[in-house]
Amino acid sequence: MADYCPVYAPFFGSMGCTAAIVFSCLGAAYGTAKSGVGLSAMGVLRPDLVLKCIVPVVMAGILGIYGVVVSVLLSGGLAMKQTLFSGFIQFGAGLSVGLSCLAAGIAIGITGDAGVRATAQQPRMFVGMILILIFAEVLGLYGLIVALILNTKAAGGEMCAIRIYVPFPFSPILPTFIQ
Repeated sequence: MADYCPVYAPFFGSMGCTAAIVFSCLGAAYGTAKSGVGLSAMGVLRPDLVLKCIVPVVMAGILGIYGVVVSVLLSGGLAMKQTLFSGFIQFGAGLSVGLSCLAAGIAIGITGDAGVRATAQQPRMFVGMILILIFAEVLGLYGLIVALILNTKAAGGEMCAIRIYVPFPFSPILPTFIQ
């Protein structure tokens, strides 16, 4: 008899929560640090532009919020008795937002570092930097959207109590009852 609700199924959901927050915060931390280095170097040359050029640091911090949102939503769907399908869906949702926010954080960090340094030398570069930062930020937003859609597909433990009757009792492939 196949067990569709093994005891280790909630582990995958928990790892989805963990992946969402860890990878998103890694991306946010890298983006903040890399942009902050560029901002500090730019502040020596042009201290009047520091407040204007703090945008990459703020945009990198938003990536961590995406991870927190998905992690909280996924943790609300965890149950002691959970289907393996649900655990895998939650794991995939956590990975989708986490890894996309990690990629977005790397892109924001590199763009922010180079962008604020370029803005110090040529202030007209600011608009171009903001546009590139928006395109980098939307990568994390794509992961958030996919994670939210995946989370709607994850069912709780209600499927674990249902016994499905298979009408072919002597079939060598299908068992009489699937739990």
